[in-house]
Amino acid sequence: MSTFTVLIADDQALLRAGLRRLIDTAPGLTTAGEAGTGQQAVDLARDLRPDLVLMDVRMPGLDGIRATELIRADPATAGTRVLMLTTFDLDEYVYGALRAGASGFLLKDTGPGDLLEALRIVGEGQALLAPSVTTRLIAEFARREPAAIPAGLAAGLAQVSGREREVLVLVARGLTNPRIAERLGIGQATVKTHVRSLLAKLAAHDRAQLVIAAYEGGVVTAGGRAPSAAIGDLGEGG
Repeated sequence: MSTFTVLIADDQALLRAGLRRLIDTAPGLTTAGEAGTGQQAVDLARDLRPDLVLMDVRMPGLDGIRATELIRADPATAGTRVLMLTTFDLDEYVYGALRAGASGFLLKDTGPGDLLEALRIVGEGQALLAPSVTTRLIAEFARREPAAIPAGLAAGLAQVSGREREVLVLVARGLTNPRIAERLGIGQATVKTHVRSLLAKLAAHDRAQLVIAAYEGGVVTAGGRAPSAAIGDLGEGG
């Protein structure tokens, strides 16, 4: 089993201590350090190069979302993945965290076992994107005025094949690789190949970023339907 190092960033010392005990007694996980502010999280991420940061959203000074953005944008810490942890289940935090480059989003009432599993999932390079989070992202895009597609994203989408576009639509609907394989009648290994290709072409680091790219690029609309009608029924999303 791989061992992932975790930097804990939260302004509550008692919570940090509890999380540290939980992580250090779990197989495959170990604590790299603790940060009480967003700026400390950025500085320690650069110094310690942890595999993961368990990041609180609300912290004094630099908040967790801005800290995440700085960590993900810095070449020195580009390999560090961020899992957001917060007491606030608000649309603006979900969108802001994922847009900043976070690979997952959990509430602080998540059970200990689920939190440890989430850390392992994100550590393995996957995104923790539950259907409920996808739903909130869709709602957020539904509220926003249509905007011009960023030039870099438009160029990436121009390279996407028809089959890759179909996979992207289903990723944006929150379907897992096995469900996508079943829906399209292809093997799971083929789905993984298409997802890897999409990540490269769209300069996305995980599935969460693919979801955002799909909506910002107009591949799917806030209603969940693909502008090109050839995709098929997308009504089921988990």
